[in-house]
Amino acid sequence: MDIKEHTMTANSAYLDLLDLHLSESLSDIRGMPTQRSRNGRIYWYDRYRVGSDTKERFLGEDSPELNAKLKFHKAHKDDAKARKERMSSLARIMTADRFLRLDKTSGSLLSAMAKAGFFRLGGVIIGTYAFRAYEGELGIRLSVEQGAYTQDIDIAGFEHLSVAISETDQASPKADDIFKDLKFEAIPAMPNEHIWKWTQTKGEAVVEFLAPSFGSEESTKYLPALGVSAKCLNHLNYLIRDPIDAVLNYGSGVLVKVPSPQRYAIHKLIVSERRAEGPSPIKARKDRMQAELLISVLAQERPDALWDAYQEALSEGPKWVARLESALQKMPKVSGVLNGLKGAEV
Repeated sequence: MDIKEHTMTANSAYLDLLDLHLSESLSDIRGMPTQRSRNGRIYWYDRYRVGSDTKERFLGEDSPELNAKLKFHKAHKDDAKARKERMSSLARIMTADRFLRLDKTSGSLLSAMAKAGFFRLGGVIIGTYAFRAYEGELGIRLSVEQGAYTQDIDIAGFEHLSVAISETDQASPKADDIFKDLKFEAIPAMPNEHIWKWTQTKGEAVVEFLAPSFGSEESTKYLPALGVSAKCLNHLNYLIRDPIDAVLNYGSGVLVKVPSPQRYAIHKLIVSERRAEGPSPIKARKDRMQAELLISVLAQERPDALWDAYQEALSEGPKWVARLESALQKMPKVSGVLNGLKGAEV
């Protein structure tokens, strides 16, 4: 597969822009960053007072990266204006090197959701919009065909994390208000129904919220931190575990969460077989194309991470193994790449 790369200047611009957005996301800390332990994991909150009440705002799960950003914020909290100007300049460098840009509809919507806290509070973009984010993460130049626009914006989240976060923090403004302002309407727009899908009133854009399922896909779950219901889908638990930060190219950039590229690639192999069994053979081919590109790059750049993601998927059970084997039978080159990682035998 012919893989093209962005220039070193554009790659550096992306990484600098990501760092600045992460710093910007902490620039509105109002009080004292505070740790809280939940289910064996440590999370950071902005703890501050409003009158006689104590409030908490979710910042993220504890990590060396978040700790570094908190220290950076403390040292540079007065640099907001210069940071914004630098962000705009870096975004222009990326565009000049042909980083794919979001269209106005998706860019406006994702920007509004980012400002409302959807990605800070556990929302993870999946699907083609996540794939486009790997252009910066991996330094690869996507063609128009590879990163082709889709009318579907899919956002997933864990129910248990959303419940925990919602005790102290929730997205604001709420999803209903954002979608109303941007001329989207709920489906189904009926009282007492769980709403997990919105469509553009004068266009074809569709937004769906999803949550991991471990069996039936006929139910929905409520994600209280995001204020939305989500349709249950299998395999999502694997996909959105340990997401990464990314910036999408719109305006001066939109900070979002996406799956790690190695999980995305392996997940696409599985999903391609599910689509092949249903009415979406064209989407199955697109899934395989995205998986092949990412696996080709990751086998060279991050072989250990790719190997671990592949082995984790194989350990999920016989149905996962069967779908992976079926997908790889259609993709002998990709099968060879995966089998060649650490001399593995599948």
